[in-house]
Formats: sequence, C-alpha cells, structure tokens
Amino acid sequence: MKKIEMAERNNNALALGIIARKSLFCLFIIASIVFIFSWFFVLRSTAPPRFIDHSLLPNSKVMSSSINNGETVQSVLADFEEGNGEREDSSSSPCSSCQTSNSINNNKDSLLKVYMYDLNHEFHFGLLGWEPEGNNNNKNKQVWPNLLKKVPDYPGGLNLQHSIEYWLTLDILASELVNPPKASSVRRVYNASEADIVFVPFFSSLSYNRYSKTNSNQKMSNNKLLQDKLVRYLIAQKEWQRSGGRDHLIVAHHPNSMLDARMKLWPATFILADFGRYPPNIANVEKDVIAPYKHVIRTFVNDSSGFDNRPTLLYFQGAIYRKDGGFIRQELFYLLKDEKDVHFQFGSVQKDGIHKATQGMHSSKFCLNIAGDTPSSNRLFDAIASHCVPVIISDDIELPYEDVLDYSEFCIFVRTSDALKEKFLINLVKSIGKEEWTRMWNKMKEVESFYEFQYPSKEGDAVQMIWQAVARKVPAIKMKIHKSRRFSRSLDRKDTEFRHIPSPNNFW
Repeated sequence: MKKIEMAERNNNALALGIIARKSLFCLFIIASIVFIFSWFFVLRSTAPPRFIDHSLLPNSKVMSSSINNGETVQSVLADFEEGNGEREDSSSSPCSSCQTSNSINNNKDSLLKVYMYDLNHEFHFGLLGWEPEGNNNNKNKQVWPNLLKKVPDYPGGLNLQHSIEYWLTLDILASELVNPPKASSVRRVYNASEADIVFVPFFSSLSYNRYSKTNSNQKMSNNKLLQDKLVRYLIAQKEWQRSGGRDHLIVAHHPNSMLDARMKLWPATFILADFGRYPPNIANVEKDVIAPYKHVIRTFVNDSSGFDNRPTLLYFQGAIYRKDGGFIRQELFYLLKDEKDVHFQFGSVQKDGIHKATQGMHSSKFCLNIAGDTPSSNRLFDAIASHCVPVIISDDIELPYEDVLDYSEFCIFVRTSDALKEKFLINLVKSIGKEEWTRMWNKMKEVESFYEFQYPSKEGDAVQMIWQAVARKVPAIKMKIHKSRRFSRSLDRKDTEFRHIPSPNNFW
C-alpha cells in the first residue's frame, strides 16, 4: 500500500514538474513576444508621424539653416544659370561671410504662403494718391492697382527710407501676375488656413510722415484715425480671432508709426527698424523682424576706389544734437571736430545735402553710425551702399538678418563708453591698416545687394531677404498657436475665441 502511495506521489510530482516547465516555457514565449512587439513600436515611433498634416509644415527650402559647433555655416543663395537651371558652384557665391536660405525657384511649394487682406485703398496705395478705376465688379482690381499698367510712385527724399511696406506689398501683388518675376519668396493665397503668414497692407510709415499732424478743424489726425479703423477691422476678422493675431505680419518701420495701434495689435509679428520706442513685451527680437532702411545715398556702382583713393579717414554728416540715446553725437563732435582727416559736421537733406553726403561717403574709409533718437539710423545702410566701412556706436542696436549674417566681418563695433574716451576712437580706426580695411571693403561689396529695394524684386535683394527672415519666424509662430489650442476642447467656445486682445504679460 505504501509503495502504491509512494508511486502516486512520485507521479504527481512528475506531473507538476512537467506543468511547471510548460508554464515557464509559455511565460518565456509570451515575454519574448511582448519584447519583440515593444521594440517594433519603439522603432516605429522614430518614423515620421502619420497624424501630422505635412502641408502645414514650413518648407525646408525656405526655412533651412545650419549650425556647426555653435558657429553659422555658410549656406549661400544658389544661382541658376538662365535656361538650364543648373546650380553654380558654391565657391563662386558672392557672399562667403553669411548664411542665407537656399535658392528660391518657381516651385510653388517652396514659397512662403501669404494671405493678404484686401484692405480699402485708403490704407495703402490711396496714401500715394492712387484711386481705383471705375465700377469694376472684380474686388481685387478695385482694391489694387494694375501693375502691368503703372506702378504707383512712392514719394522721394527721407520718406523712402521707411518705405518697406510698399516694396513688400508690390512683391505679393507681383506673385499673382501671369508671368511673375523670377525672384520670389512668396505666393499669395486666398484661404487664410493655408497661409504661413497673414499680411496687413497698411503703409504705416507713410501715414505717419504725411498725416500725423491735425488740421485746425480736427480733433484727431488722419494717421490716428486710420490706426483706429485698422484695429477695429482686424480684431473683427475671423483670421485674427482664430490665432489671436499671432500669425499676422504688420510693418511699422518708422519708429513713430503705429504708436497708437501697437498696444492693441502687439501679438502680431512686427517689421521694425529697431526696438527703441517699444516696450520689450510689445516688440522683441524673438517675436519680430528687423528690416533695413532704404538707403538714400546713391549706390557706388563700379567702385574701384581703394584704401589710398579715399582721403577722408572718418566721416559723419547729419543731425548732431539729438535727444534720448543720441546725446553721444554732440559728445563725439567735440572730441573729433579738430582731428586731422575727420569730417564731422551738421548736415541735412536741404541744400543738396544728399548729393554732398554721397560724395563724402564715397571718398571716406570709415563712416560713423551713431545712435540717434533711437538705436538705428539710415546712415549704416548709406555707408554700406558707399562701401565705407561702418563704425557702429549704438549699444542697443539690432541689425537685419543678423541670425544669418556676421556684421563683424565688414563693420566696426564700439561701445559708447569706449567711444567717449579721449583719443580711443581715432586711435582705433588709425590702427586698421590697408590689408584689413580692404578685406572689409570687399565683404561689403559682397553683401550690398541684401540692402537694395527694387521692383520687381531680384534674388538676394532686401525684399527677398526680409521675406526669408519672416519665414524663419513661422515655426515659432505656429508652435505658439498650437500651444494656445491645447485646452480649447475643455473650455467654453466663447472663452476660446479671441475677441479681445489678451494681456502681453501672459500671452507668450
């Protein structure tokens, strides 16, 4: 009997052992399967996500930039030979000191998509005296001039230096022509949801220059009336409400333009000359774009002058007594007025002033760019057009395209505190010899086209460079819009609509 019980126990133990081994084997199989599937999902997660609408992603041709070891890597505008579309060798690029976007071609997908409001002509070309023709039922033709017939003229003189919105608007309109200009960074679209940016065609600088003074029978200037009307128009638009204005682009290049509207429209991206009259929560280098002035000095064409052919060592002509940060001008005047080979005099556009300044800059080795009422001035871009090495004395200056362009290769920067030391500035410029000056002079001639405004626009000119600077802001703009929509489903719809301007302290 005991033998039988012993046998049964042995059989049971054997059976349990077999079951245990089978269970362990099954667990091993299951664990292996789970392990294999987990790696499958991990690897799959590295592939491009399928839930992204790739039509919303900014095109790499427009947004591209490369950084290597913390330094900007040269990425030049690729030129295409006419007729065969072949790219020239990058070693022949006219700009070896800067990084720019890749060549802009006729592929529509590579262009910055811009939605432009059809504002009444009083906001743009109407300020130039242009009037719509007849009772044309075509809204687009009623609002905009026919560029094939005549391009409305912009007023000359100092008005031109802040004419940025004029050139950008013309470039958008030109993109719609049957045979658009070959050089193009933008394409106009009529569905704002397809756009990278929403452009507001208000000639704000011209409005300030011409209509900021009130008449005897006016309580408010026409400039302020236009700004007020623009604000009311924009915040009522579904395009503004959808993004809170974050994806809107407004040009306010004159430091005094948009002074009334900016506090209400600040979520938009501004194109400015500098940030001198803007609080940092309204405008800053992370959010906005700095554009060059249009120079008023005549471009030095076919410049063969060298170090020895420019007799004036250091040149400045302009307003000497300024307010705010411009106090340094009068201090430098007293330090430099008796120095040999230095021209430091008062000057204006009156009495052939521009012609005299052109001659003076074209015959000078170094040209002073000193802070005025605001950190920037047109004098820097006059110096570049004259191939006169700029000496920049403005501690708070922001420069166009500085994320892709190294200004230290063709400009001298001096701190205000150093410039006011006796003999510091004059000794500094005298220490720069012929070889170093010639290198900077050559660099200036390589980049001068980046500051040329013209219609039609040409590849690598100021219009194209500004559009590409805007394009580089688009990813950050889209990220902020996407973040703002995180909790939209959990809130009441009325609370999520942007019918009021949010506080700048918590908007970004």
